[in-house]
Amino acid sequence: MTATEKTKKMHNMKAESAKIGVVGAGSWGTALASLLGMKGYPVKLWVYESEIRDDIARYHENKVFLPEIPLSENIDPSNDMQAVVSGKDLVLVVVPSHVMRQTAEKFAPYLSDGTILVSASKGIENKTHLTMTGVLEAVLPDQFKDRLAALSGPSFAREVARKVPTVVTAASPDPAVAGFVQNVFVTPFFRVYTNDDMMGVELGGAVKNVIAIASGIIDGLNLGLNTRAALITRGLTEMRRLGVRLGANPHTFSGLAGMGDLILTCTGSLSRNHTVGKRIGEGRKLDEILADMKMVAEGVRTAKSVRNLSRRVHVDMPISCAVYDVLYGDLSPEAAVHQLMTRDLKDELEDIR
Repeated sequence: MTATEKTKKMHNMKAESAKIGVVGAGSWGTALASLLGMKGYPVKLWVYESEIRDDIARYHENKVFLPEIPLSENIDPSNDMQAVVSGKDLVLVVVPSHVMRQTAEKFAPYLSDGTILVSASKGIENKTHLTMTGVLEAVLPDQFKDRLAALSGPSFAREVARKVPTVVTAASPDPAVAGFVQNVFVTPFFRVYTNDDMMGVELGGAVKNVIAIASGIIDGLNLGLNTRAALITRGLTEMRRLGVRLGANPHTFSGLAGMGDLILTCTGSLSRNHTVGKRIGEGRKLDEILADMKMVAEGVRTAKSVRNLSRRVHVDMPISCAVYDVLYGDLSPEAAVHQLMTRDLKDELEDIR
């Protein structure tokens, strides 16, 4: 099938009648499944935990990951992966980044030939330094490589589930794929733009979590708003610097999946990554912080990937590397701030002229 024929076929596939499966019932997967259910889609939702499946089926509530939020009754939760993904026009994958590969290996045999795969997970795999669609591309048969998309942007799950006006972007190199995803997800309270820079969108969604930990550390140290504003601005520079080296469009980082998501995650009280950083700044140890959390703070693992990837491709990312050293080395938060503030002086725009 030629590219033109494929695009025409995609346009002929009606978004309003799409069959949808969602893999992953954490807070974000549950919120998106409920959004799709409220649009009228019958949504099959793969749930890892049997007790959460039972709660969603019986009470229409995810009491563990999205408590006190009523969910659409169009969600059909299941522990059966084959039932969730087979025969679907679109499969949304929303699992923690460190289990993306094993989850994809599990559902790959059950995918139908024409299925579009959308990743709403945000992270970079530790060993391979692949983005989440990169992991999917590595695991899935070749026929799915041009049917991948990423959904990202400033979007706390709890607010989306409460129908708070939210704006995100659907990214795919194929405009027909991006457009189809856009039409599946758009609602009057959930606006979706398209972007052909899937690499940039995914890098923005991953790196911002590392910078959000740094922002939380700043707040935990009570260093003030000047410091946090400077950190967010220079964190955006690091994000763009890495993206450009890896072939992303620099303008993507001024958009929803870059600046938008960075600001939200660095300042919002619902940010798990900011919470981790704040507790570290207050003097708590990482292990005890994570032991108290039910949900995953993606930036903790992604800090390893970003630090190692930046070294591999020779990109200077001092904030991200300082976060790694605080989390996994013996650098204190106070010393990290001093280290960053006393680096060699530079021209602010030297990387983007």
